[in-house]
Amino acid sequence: MMKSISAKLGKLPRFLQQLILIASIALSPLAWAIDLQSAKSQGLVGETANGYLEVVKPKSAPEIHRLVNDVNGKRRQKYQAIATKNKISLQAVEARAGERAIAKTKAGQFIKPAGSSWKKK
Repeated sequence: MMKSISAKLGKLPRFLQQLILIASIALSPLAWAIDLQSAKSQGLVGETANGYLEVVKPKSAPEIHRLVNDVNGKRRQKYQAIATKNKISLQAVEARAGERAIAKTKAGQFIKPAGSSWKKK
């Protein structure tokens, strides 16, 4: 199948081949995906005292909100497993995780301590 697609593309004028390549890259969700470290470095998301991420600027792109929701969902599962295993509350695990995440946050990235607003560390 791949060979037949390549053969068909080879018969198109070069500018059309380039246009198809550019369009396929531009429309690929992976081409525009952002990872957590990049989002933190760009000041789009930050760590909070409750152990979860938040979007620093609420009007950020939908992909930033999806990233935060995805990471927070995974964190919540992990925190719940730790709480269950150690027979402690989820809130206690979240608070400890928040302290550690804020402590590990690199200088220049955003943090939101308890009862406070966004600050650059």
